[in-house]
Amino acid sequence: MLNRVVLIGRLTRDPELRYTPGGVAVTSFNLAVNRRFTNQQGEREADFIDIVAWRQLAETVANYMKKGRLVAVEGRLQIRSYENQEGRRIKVAEVVADNVQFLESRSQAGSGSGYNQDYGDNGGFDKNQGNRGPSTDPFADDGKPIDISDDDLPF
Repeated sequence: MLNRVVLIGRLTRDPELRYTPGGVAVTSFNLAVNRRFTNQQGEREADFIDIVAWRQLAETVANYMKKGRLVAVEGRLQIRSYENQEGRRIKVAEVVADNVQFLESRSQAGSGSGYNQDYGDNGGFDKNQGNRGPSTDPFADDGKPIDISDDDLPF
């Protein structure tokens, strides 16, 4: 069986960081994801999807992501239910994130994004890998001469 969700969208509000009574970090945020088609008025509609991140990923998301940021979220769909104050059963669908990545640089997001420059322009965060640090473009100097001495060559 497979339960995998991949979303790309913008945060509709700043993430909310909380801690369980056991001290486990949990962050929730909402992602606006555009639909591929337009409505009868020619306007593009969006779906607003609740996202939940746990532990280290929760703290990272809360510290570095702000409203309006373009992000990619990978995770699983979870349906849970609870009883409200009136005794009615309420069902909630949400994505439990395994991986969240920035998809735009700080300059593209605007100076008020709250993005920490120490993580580079496209720093990604994965609960299994932690902070991968600055991402550098290995092809940035493509086409320019490389200064290599004969002693550096293996042949």
